[in-house]
Amino acid sequence: MLLVASDATHGTIFWDDYFALTPPSQGRTTPVVQRDSSDSRNSGQADNRPPWPGNEALMAEYDFNALMAALDSPLIVVTTADERERAGCLVEFHVQSSMEPQRYCVWLSKANYTYRVALHSSYLVIHFLTADDLPLAELFGTQTGDTVDKFAGLPVDSGPGGAPVLRQCPNWLAVRRIALLDEGGDHVCLTTEPVAVHTAGPFRPLRLSEVGYLKAGHGAEERPEPPTERAAPA
Repeated sequence: MLLVASDATHGTIFWDDYFALTPPSQGRTTPVVQRDSSDSRNSGQADNRPPWPGNEALMAEYDFNALMAALDSPLIVVTTADERERAGCLVEFHVQSSMEPQRYCVWLSKANYTYRVALHSSYLVIHFLTADDLPLAELFGTQTGDTVDKFAGLPVDSGPGGAPVLRQCPNWLAVRRIALLDEGGDHVCLTTEPVAVHTAGPFRPLRLSEVGYLKAGHGAEERPEPPTERAAPA
């Protein structure tokens, strides 16, 4: 049997006889699992087909956090500057997003001082940390620019737009911000285009699993009010 579900949020959805529909709740149609006794695939064997995303009970079998943790993302330090100040933070969420034209996306937490400075800057420098850069990860990941000058004592050059370039990080990408997406989450996506790059060759990246003990300078829930604008200066 081919199941067709339709609602204002998802449009038309096609699914097989693995699902049936429950009565609408609050104007939405909710798919739930219904095993078909004629289906030989249910004869005492575990069914590992993916759950319907809206079903919380099934979603537990595919734990989102565990899946993301298994990816063990490489870590970067993102730096930026505006006319008054410079800032930098440890970042987990980042990825190349286009080959032609070249694009790179970085997600900054709305709680971070760096995010608030980046709103007033056109340029960022993305530093790709190696396995030897744990001290930098600790500095930029556990301190906050609200109270600490993270660049004090560090050898730093001035990159495009005045964005700091950390000399001890030989693998970096200077980028220009071309778009910003705030879809309501605790992070904002900055789409950028590369303007300069430097690499020392292959390296082993510092990964999330190696810094799991660090406590962030700001939790993701510590957003300024209003959450999508820079807090007014004191």
